[in-house]
Order: sequence, then C-alpha cells, then structure tokens
Amino acid sequence: MTEKRKLPSTFFWGNSVSSMQTEGAWNEDGKGLSVYDVRPATDNTSDWHVAIDEYHRYDEDLDLLKDMNMNMYRIQISWSRVCPDGDGDFNQKGIDFYDRLVNAMLKRGIQPMICLYHFDMPLNLAKKYNGFMSRHVVDAFVRFGKKIIDHFSDRVKYWIVFNEHNLYFQDEVFNISGYESGDKSLDDMYTIFHHTMMCHIQLANYIHENYSDVKIGGMLAYQQIYPATSKPEDVWAAKQVQEFLNFNIYDADTGRDYSPEVMQYAKNHGIEMDITDEDKEIMKKAKADFLAFSYYSSWVLSSDKIPEGEAPNRYLNEGGVESKYVKTNDWGWAIDPLGFRNAITTMYNYYRIPIFPIENGIGLKETWDGEHMIEDDERIAYHRDHIKAMKDAIFDDGAKVLGYLGWGLIDIPSSHADMEKRYGAVYVNRSNHDLKDLKRVPKKSFYWFQKVLKDNGDEL
Repeated sequence: MTEKRKLPSTFFWGNSVSSMQTEGAWNEDGKGLSVYDVRPATDNTSDWHVAIDEYHRYDEDLDLLKDMNMNMYRIQISWSRVCPDGDGDFNQKGIDFYDRLVNAMLKRGIQPMICLYHFDMPLNLAKKYNGFMSRHVVDAFVRFGKKIIDHFSDRVKYWIVFNEHNLYFQDEVFNISGYESGDKSLDDMYTIFHHTMMCHIQLANYIHENYSDVKIGGMLAYQQIYPATSKPEDVWAAKQVQEFLNFNIYDADTGRDYSPEVMQYAKNHGIEMDITDEDKEIMKKAKADFLAFSYYSSWVLSSDKIPEGEAPNRYLNEGGVESKYVKTNDWGWAIDPLGFRNAITTMYNYYRIPIFPIENGIGLKETWDGEHMIEDDERIAYHRDHIKAMKDAIFDDGAKVLGYLGWGLIDIPSSHADMEKRYGAVYVNRSNHDLKDLKRVPKKSFYWFQKVLKDNGDEL
C-alpha cells in the first residue's frame, strides 16, 4: 500500500508569503508607498513597516526553508517597490532585490513561484484613480505584470496573478483593491472583480503567447461550504455560494466565460460590470495550466440567516453558523481535512487540470520564553491530516496535484496585521508593538516537516 502512494520526485513542497507581510523596508531603495504602508498600528495590530524584515534577512529564511527540505517558495513582487507610482518609471533597485531573492532560491534548489498582486495597491493609484475601479489602473497593472514576466521568466516557471481572486467578489474587495471612495455597492464590487479578471486573463494570455515553458494558473480562497441541514433551501444556498465564489472564477480562468448563473443575476439586477466587446474576445482565449487555491477551513451556511434579497456572493456575511462536527481554532475556523480532499477532488473532476493547493495552515496563539522549544503539536496534527487528505485525493480519487505549499511557515503578521496569529513552523521573535530582535526560532513542527519532507511525504 505504501509503495502505491509514493508521490513523484517532481512534487513541490514549500511555503507561501506576501511581500507586505515579510519584507519590511517600506521606505528603502526607492520603494513607493502602498496603501498598506500608511495604515497605522492599532491596539491589537501592527503597522506594515518592518514585518519580519525579510528584505534584509532572506538568506537566513531561505536557509531555514532549505533545512525543512522545501523545494518551492511562493513570493509576491511588490508593485510599488518596482514601480513606485504604479504607472511611472520602474525602480531598478527594486528589481535588483527580487533578482537577488530569486537567484538565492535557485542556488538552494528552491523553485520560485511569483504572485503579482497581494492586496497592496500603490498609494498613488488608489488616491488618483480609486484603484481597480479604473481602467487606467488595469492598464498600469498589465504593464507592470508584463515587465516582471519578461524579466523573470527565464528563471521563474510558475506564476499566479492575484492572490485569492474570489475575495474581489466579496466585501473584502473594498479593502484590497485600492478602493478609496464609493458606496461599496454591488455594482462597484462586480466592476472591480471584472477589471481584475481582465488583468489576470491578459497576463495569462501574454504568457501563453510568448513563453512555452512557463505555467500560470488561477488562484482563489476555496470556499468549502456545507448546508446547515438537509433542508432544500440550505442545500441550494450552499450550492449558490460555491457557484459564485469558486466555479465562477475558475470558469473565467479556463476560457468558459463567467458562470451563466452569475451573469443572469447581474442582468436581473441591472449590474453592468463594465464588460466590453473587446473584453469578451480576450476572455475567449483564457486558459490555465493549473488551478491553485488557499484552504484553511470549511464553513456552514444556514439559509434562515441570509437576509431577503441578498446577493449570493454575500451570503457568508450573515449566513454562517458554527460547525457541530469538527474542532475549531481560536478564531473559530473549522479544522476540516476532509473538506480539503473534497476541494481537490471536486475541482479536478470538473476541470481536469492539475490542482495546486498553495496555502494551507493553522493560526495559533504562541509565545516563546527565550529558552524552550515551542511544542506546536496542534500544528503538526493539522498539516499531517491535511497532507494525508491530499494524498487520499490523489491516490484514492485520481486527482492530479502539483504540490503542497503551507502558508507563512516562518511567522508573519496575519493579513489583518496581527503578529499574534501565528502560522509558522519557525517563530519570529516580535510582537505587534515590540520588534525585539526578530530572531528566528524553529518550533517542533519545523523538525516534523524536516523529517516528513526528506522522504517526499511518503511516511507520515
């Protein structure tokens, strides 16, 4: 049985991060301001100025990943670091940094994956154009993306454009798209979503037209939704969320156009989405080499809690209820490895394109006493069970999977700037308001990963 469940030697194991959560150096070497650089710390969150200072400590961090036997690292290119105003001159010092970072990965046998946008809009474009509400910003982003692709495609063979693209079809869009003014309406949400989809498809088409050895995929935050009961209304509501927040994005990524259900909803409610005839022609050419997603938790939905007339992509705002059948972490996120298998198998069955889970992990509250190793057994159990579930999807269900990337396996501030929500196998010695010495300290899970990945995940 063990022999039959051996993963190929080309399987990717690695870590995923964003630039704003790792790099720091917010005002060094010609970097322009992003919308995150000007967000202040609060009582329970940090600012974004230092993060974990990977800008100056990337060699140390890459050595740790190498010691864990990881062979891929997904990073983000900060738009405002390489193009300070977003639509003006490029900053060679910014590009030089990413050259050093990518080359340092390759030197260690670590394959880079690049994400082009992870929420941090250049401040100039947010203030002048309201971010991705504007077609000017679409054009500026495509220009930036083509520049980065042309520069790095000789060394970087795996790409995504937007981190968790379906967040741009939920209310989080107004926090991550450079949106500075407006009424946060469905019309604005659908317009921004379409504009970002045009960014993705234009860059995916550019890669496929120019680089035969480079692969690009769509990426979303997978919504594994269960109905609260077998009541038909609950089942239907859960199905609608899956259609709007999972299938709609992947359909567009793979040249199938938007979901008919989504488009009919927009038509019925007079939502234009700023779709042009030229856009439709560009969308027909879309294809994906793989389908990537983040997965942390599953969610349970009750139709009784959804307000009358609510849009399906907003059902989770009010309709979520507590899961009765799985444990949760300190933030109420369900720990559901079978949901992970369900996500992989469902999407491979439907699209028949390799699946690539590129974020998976558990946030925990942890402190270090300066002496003893952190015994993060809960994290070990989480990753062990999710890797087992992934292997079930591969060997029992027939899914083709390219790899498994954990999220933030060296501690970083969470997406909401909370350093105390830790995902890492390596502790970074800082808090929200005290930078301390930023020392990297391996936890128990570091040595677990080291052992498991030495054998390519064959023995858990």
